[in-house]
Amino acid sequence: MDATLGLGGHASAIAKAIGASGELLGFDRDPVAFAMAQSKLQQLGADAPQNAPKLQLFNAAFSEAARAIEPHSLDGLLADFGVSSMQLNEAARGFSFQAEGPLDMRMDQRDASSGETAEQVVNQMGEKDLANLIYEFGEERRSRRIARAIVRARPITTTAQLARVVSAEAPPMKFGQIHPATRTFQALRIRVNRELEEIQALLDAAPKLLKPGGRLVVISFHSLEDRPVKDALREGARQGVWQVLTRKPVTAGEREIEANPRSRSAKLRAAERL
Repeated sequence: MDATLGLGGHASAIAKAIGASGELLGFDRDPVAFAMAQSKLQQLGADAPQNAPKLQLFNAAFSEAARAIEPHSLDGLLADFGVSSMQLNEAARGFSFQAEGPLDMRMDQRDASSGETAEQVVNQMGEKDLANLIYEFGEERRSRRIARAIVRARPITTTAQLARVVSAEAPPMKFGQIHPATRTFQALRIRVNRELEEIQALLDAAPKLLKPGGRLVVISFHSLEDRPVKDALREGARQGVWQVLTRKPVTAGEREIEANPRSRSAKLRAAERL
């Protein structure tokens, strides 16, 4: 199971590896990414039908896996928690502070009534709660100053406007640091998509979905994602559920970082179901 299909890169490699005797299950709640991954995997099957695994693809959040998949049926479960380049690069999605776009940030934008947008959070949340959100989910030490500036600047309706407000209040402390709005945008995205709740749901379900000997592999990109994975595997090892295969997380080497700069922050952890 690929819990985060994205654009189908990992899934395509898995499909080639397991071949016609295998079955690949995939999840992604972003309908745009899902359609692209689905097309890529179907084309892979059309090009080499004799080597194509059976596909079951779900345009749904990976927290739905426990309801959609038979218990103890998986040989492997992969989750890559990174935001895809497509989502970051498409201004209309509202994930990026580097382009003018609506403050949306929802992974699934199909139903306007489903879930709050980043614009609603920015303009409706109280200053104290907003500061706590930016501090907790963005790990931003200047959260109170930023929240105060946001409240003063309301209404804020676009990504570029929010980025300017944050940058004016909390400029980079050193040359070459990450953009000053990075952590605030991260906090809003995590809140809007309930990302940490989704991750916890998957970690809780994984031991029930994997066969004995099945493997869980998780790629995370910041401490808020990595910490629950590390804690779940450590506690599972203590209870005799997991054998942890990565004493320390696997990280990208120099060549990989040069080819893909976003891999710099990636941490991979793996465990085997006992």
